[in-house]
Order: sequence, then structure tokens, then C-alpha cells
Amino acid sequence: MHTLAQLRAGELSGITRLDLSCGLTEFPREIFELADTLEVLNLSGNALSSLPDDLHRLTRMRILFCSDNRFTEVPECVGKCAALTMIGFKANRISHVPGPALPPLLRWLILTDNCIESLPVELGERPYLQKLLLAGNRLQALPASMSQCHRLELIRIAANQMRELPQWLLTLPSLTWLAYAGNPLETEADAAALEATPLIDWSALRLEQRLGEGASGVISRAQWQRADGSQVPVAVKLYKGEMTSDGSPLHEMNACITAGLHPNLIRVEGRIHGHPDGQQGLVMQLIDPSFRNLAALPSLASCSRDVYAEDCRFSAEVALNIAKGIASAAEHLHQQGITHGDLYGHNILLNDQGDCLLGDFGAASFHATTDNLETRALQRIEVRAFGVLLGELLARVDSGLRDEQREVLEALEQRCCQPDVLARPGFSEVIEVLETL
Repeated sequence: MHTLAQLRAGELSGITRLDLSCGLTEFPREIFELADTLEVLNLSGNALSSLPDDLHRLTRMRILFCSDNRFTEVPECVGKCAALTMIGFKANRISHVPGPALPPLLRWLILTDNCIESLPVELGERPYLQKLLLAGNRLQALPASMSQCHRLELIRIAANQMRELPQWLLTLPSLTWLAYAGNPLETEADAAALEATPLIDWSALRLEQRLGEGASGVISRAQWQRADGSQVPVAVKLYKGEMTSDGSPLHEMNACITAGLHPNLIRVEGRIHGHPDGQQGLVMQLIDPSFRNLAALPSLASCSRDVYAEDCRFSAEVALNIAKGIASAAEHLHQQGITHGDLYGHNILLNDQGDCLLGDFGAASFHATTDNLETRALQRIEVRAFGVLLGELLARVDSGLRDEQREVLEALEQRCCQPDVLARPGFSEVIEVLETL
């Protein structure tokens, strides 16, 4: 993090990224002295409510973060920044998004956790739009012009007030990751599954070291003293209850429970009862430390694509094990009326043999278990996510894959990713193809 004193003293000359979080109420004009090099401007965590009309003087700025401020609208000056591709205004007080505020090269827009009731028609006139985060607003609809967003791959509209999914949304040729939980349109979670989940008293848990923290909660290793007196090592996830880019953490908890048992899903032991602060949480199977993440989160540059280690390589056997396991888990979820919404390498844990677990249900949504055009389209959108994953695996297979096997897998990848959503195979057919190999 930089300081205002450094900026004013001219010590930051030549930098490409500026991070200022120091209670700012006005935009520091000294930032313009960095115009020749500045590409990323992060003003999150201040008390700003406006930006200067001549913001476009930052001619090299590609990325602008203004989250956790006091904006009530996206300033129109933002739209005049010719090089700007990514904008973040999460957790402000925004109720108005003017069309002119959207720059022509817009690729990634974050408006999570605001008060937005409608979006401008201009949003559908941004041909490079690839990633759109709108969870936690008051939207009742999306502009019909967005049917032209043929490059849109990821959209988060969870926790809004939408009563139906627009039909055009389900036909977008590139849409791959969709989260819509917490809207009136969503099918309810299986109440019987939730009620049947055992309650585990907080007093029976002894937390040990923290294992990780995400947007929705904190995961810790713990010892669970069961009724018979035995001690079992488990993982405990305590949910934060705050709005995330995917939606409500409590929806995530419901999806984890409703998903049920599958060898490629992390087993839920029970729900936490009696936490002193009333916090919600789950007790889950403790994952063997030999498991690791398949990939890292997308970067600012990769936008909607995971980042893999340079030396990440697989044998054909391991790659096929991953593909089969994840396809099987996704098919199981669809049978329970759940779309995962975030089927990505960074949400997959694996060991050296290719045994794998699909985790992180933060973007999961419920749909009807009956077969109709809408549920089929929702499921085929997720099939495209699997196609992307399959392509990433194939690009990293370094041994053991015969030419004819590669041809079959590349053909499967193409079918999963084809632009005609309903022409993609379902996961049962995907598994059939994988089993032939």
C-alpha cells in the first residue's frame, strides 16, 4: 500500500500500479503526474463519492478499483477513459449506472453489493464484456440489449429481485459460469435434506489451526468429540454472512448440504449448533494434506481463466481421472437440482494420482429437477465450464495419451464448448465418452 506522503513527495514516479487507502474524501490531483505510466489505480477503502471530470488524462489506465467508498453512482468520467477495461465499485451506495460511465473497451465490471435497480442499455453495447459481477443489488431484470454480449463468460446475479431468467441469457454462446441464487426465481433448497443433516454442538468442537479463508468464511482444522467419546479430526467452516461476489454465504451452506454424498465431493458431517455468536457453520471431512489446488484463481490479465503453474504437467491417467471425477460430481449435482456455478480448476483439489474433489459452492444455484428447456440449458452452460477445464488438462498432458485418445477428447472439448447451448452433451454422455478411454 502506498501513502499520500509518498505521492506528494514525487517518490512514486514511474510506477504502473498505485494503491491508496487512507481515508480520502477527494481525488488527489497528484495522481495525474503518474499518467505516463499508471495502468492500475486502486482507491478502494476510502470515503470518495466523486472522481474528477478529467480522469481521462490517465491515458494508460486499464484497471480502476473504487470499492468500499461512498459513491452513489458510477461517475460518467470513467466512461471517457479510452484504455479502461476493468472497473470495480463493490460495496458502495450505487443506485444509478449511467450508460456513458461504461468505457468502450469494458471487459470486467464489478458492481457487487450496491443498491442498483436497473442497468443501462449501453451495457449490451460493450462487445468485449467478459465478466460481470452484480450480486447483492435490487435488479428485477437485465437489459435486453445484453443478448448481444457474445463474449460474456461469467455473470453473478445472485441475491437480487429477479423473478425469471431471461431466455436470451440461456442462449449466450460463451456463457460458462452463472450464479443466480437468492432471487425469487430460484427453486428452493431441499428442506428435507437440510433438516436431516445432523446438528453438531459447538461445545463438541475444539478448533486448532486455521486452514484457509475465502470470501464466504474461514476454514479451520478441529477435533470433534462425538457422543461415544471418540475424537475425530474434521474441518470446520464458519460462514461470515456477508455478501460476496458470488452471493450469500448461507446459500452456499444450503447447497453443500443438499449436494449429498459423492466420492468427488467433500463430505458434510453436520451443521454447527449453539455457536456463542450465533454464527452458521458446517463440520466437514478433513482433506488429506496430500491434496492441493489444481490451479490458481484468474488474474487481472487472464480475466475469466485460471492460472496454472508453469511446470504443471499430467500423465494421461491422472488427467483422465480428474476429468472423470469432476464430470461424475457435476452429473450428481445436476441430479440434485444444483448447478455448481464455479466449475473451475481453482476449486478442484487433487493428489498425485488424480483423485479429486470439487469444492467451493459459493456460486451454486438451485434449479428444478424436472427435465425442461430451462434446466437443460442451465446444465449445458456448466458443461461448457467442463469443456474449458478439459482443454486446460489436455494442454498439460505430457505422456501416455495416444493420438486416437487425444482426438476423442479434443472432439469432446469442442462439443462441450460449441456456441449452440442445447446442442452440447449432458454430463451422462460426457461420462460415457470418458469411460470408453
